[in-house]
Amino acid sequence: MRLADLSGFAFDLDGCVWTGAVLLPGAAEFLTALRRRSKRVVFLTNNSRELPESVARKLSDLGVEAGPREVLTALELLGQEIARRFGRTEVLVLGVDEMAEALKAHGHRVVPLERWQEARVVAVGNDPTFDYAKLKAASEAVAHGANFVTVNLDPRLPLEKGEFDPGAGALAEAVAVASGARPLVVGKPRPLIFKTALERLGCRPREAAMIGDSLRSDIRGGRAAGMYTVWVAPPGAKADRRIRPHLRVTSLTELLALFAPGRRLPSTRGG
Repeated sequence: MRLADLSGFAFDLDGCVWTGAVLLPGAAEFLTALRRRSKRVVFLTNNSRELPESVARKLSDLGVEAGPREVLTALELLGQEIARRFGRTEVLVLGVDEMAEALKAHGHRVVPLERWQEARVVAVGNDPTFDYAKLKAASEAVAHGANFVTVNLDPRLPLEKGEFDPGAGALAEAVAVASGARPLVVGKPRPLIFKTALERLGCRPREAAMIGDSLRSDIRGGRAAGMYTVWVAPPGAKADRRIRPHLRVTSLTELLALFAPGRRLPSTRGG
């Protein structure tokens, strides 16, 4: 097959298009090349701090064309997934204000920390103010029967200069250990976000590529969805026999070179 024959391209953001507030090499050039050839693009992120509008603004500020409908965050799916499974309900939130607002927009009531007994769902996202009191309230609520949902299980959020913030997954694991329960995951690698991305792209899975730096979330989820997967391998990253990307590259600059018309790709490489 040829990369240029695909119709839709889904991009992870953190560690693939950018790290923190820095655009990664080749990102702008590859995305520009896709736009020039009228390829459809969606930015697919496990972000639990921001909604599509703010992510689209950040991309635009960095010189990457993007509209809010081209950004799909796991956070925007959280409220509808809780409603689908549990109805409109009382939710204890471990996350930023945007997370609480996203839940309220879907008709849920946010429960104060000190009234954790009222929670029917505990929802965990990336929370810079996470502390012992929040861990206690969330784990108590789950241990007493509240449903446990997390935006994602990503252990780290990549930043500039090789640094990172603990991810939502790190906080969810703390609640899981304390409560004795495992969470329902909304974002990658679960199917919902990939299904929604394909709907936004308007193409069949075999006509779309999933491009990302995480084998566990981007590549595993993309393969399960039937998409062509491209692993933008971080420096020093080791392959995993259990999760094999169709293609491994070191950067989007390398991927751009493979986008040339007539350039055929292997069905499986790297991995």
